[in-house]
Amino acid sequence: MGKETRLGGADFMRAVACLMVLVHHLALRMDFNKIPPTLDLTFILARFGNHGVSVFFVLSGFLLSRPFWLALDRAQPLPSLKIYTMRRAARILPGFWVALTVGFVLSFTIYGFPLDGELTGRYIAGFFLMSQWHWRTFFPVQGDGPLWSIPFETTCYILLPIGFLLLFNAMPRSRSALLSRLLWIGIIAASLVGHWLVVTYLPTDRGGRGWQFGFQGGAKEWMPRYNPIGFFAIFAIGALAAGIQTIIPPRRSVIYDVIGVLAMVMGAWQLPQSIGGAAEGYAWLGIPYQFPLFPLAVAIALCVLPQSAFLGRVLDNRVTRYVATVSFGVYIWQDIVLTLMKTIFPSTFGTGSDDVLGGWITSSLVATVIIFAIGTISYFLLERPVIYWARARERATPIKPISDKKAAQGKPLGGR
Repeated sequence: MGKETRLGGADFMRAVACLMVLVHHLALRMDFNKIPPTLDLTFILARFGNHGVSVFFVLSGFLLSRPFWLALDRAQPLPSLKIYTMRRAARILPGFWVALTVGFVLSFTIYGFPLDGELTGRYIAGFFLMSQWHWRTFFPVQGDGPLWSIPFETTCYILLPIGFLLLFNAMPRSRSALLSRLLWIGIIAASLVGHWLVVTYLPTDRGGRGWQFGFQGGAKEWMPRYNPIGFFAIFAIGALAAGIQTIIPPRRSVIYDVIGVLAMVMGAWQLPQSIGGAAEGYAWLGIPYQFPLFPLAVAIALCVLPQSAFLGRVLDNRVTRYVATVSFGVYIWQDIVLTLMKTIFPSTFGTGSDDVLGGWITSSLVATVIIFAIGTISYFLLERPVIYWARARERATPIKPISDKKAAQGKPLGGR
């Protein structure tokens, strides 16, 4: 995204999500039985860094839906689904496929899992972004847990334009901004009903259920509360935030700074609300990550930061923009690095040491440097070249004229 089109606060939110998830996985490598009493609360809160996944989903919904809202409000045709698909594929598939394949090879080489139909089936399901539908394939490979969320988000990528197709067809003549946002709330409500149906009628059995049985046991523990329909509700809240942000007057105001601060405080306050319960922060309807208050807090911040007088520009500094830029690589490679370190060097992260905290801090710093180095290499040598290639293909795609009748019916346009 160019400087002229940057949305204030978006890079900051992506960086926060990235660092939250990384801190979560680092905290999991700490022996909680040997934490100094004065740091108990710190490490407990660090475990709730997994809520950063929710930030990613809200942010993606916010950014990806804006072209749809703008077209809808201007009575223009639906943005090109071909270009939308090309951009999404170029952004996530190269890095995801490479990390997935590396994780697959490590599974049966370094980690000693048998190369059988079970492991191969998980890999294939992940490769084709279909692993999200069953606990057996939920985690596509061993040693790279975060990859589970990529197929989940891909489902949201598919459901988003379907939702907008409904809006474009429901409002062919008079596209009221207020009515369209109310209809989108109806789409969120429909996804919540879908989530409730999945949780109610598709429970997992108790055999081999629990993290003591490994990734697949953990998947049975998470499902059906972790399901793509429920996660679309999180994603769709971000889309609603974009719909509101696009109709907010563009004039900057300190009022938006105040609302942004309050929203971030509200979001941060949700983390300790999970203390004493599951680390996943199950809340309304069993949806994880303190739904809906935590994603709503993120959504409110995203709504107002672009119009803030100071906050958006202060938060989107060079450091946060760098972290945001390499965040995808950091996300998909972090667990590979951490698991490899623990496997090859069992004494890392303070294990077996008298100074557990010191060992954990040292290993965490080393791991962070390695993870960010790999994330940077992944972005500049793999992700960015494919993104640029896809953008070049977009420019080469001819824009076909479209009739007024087809435009009113929301038929895809050749370009944006």
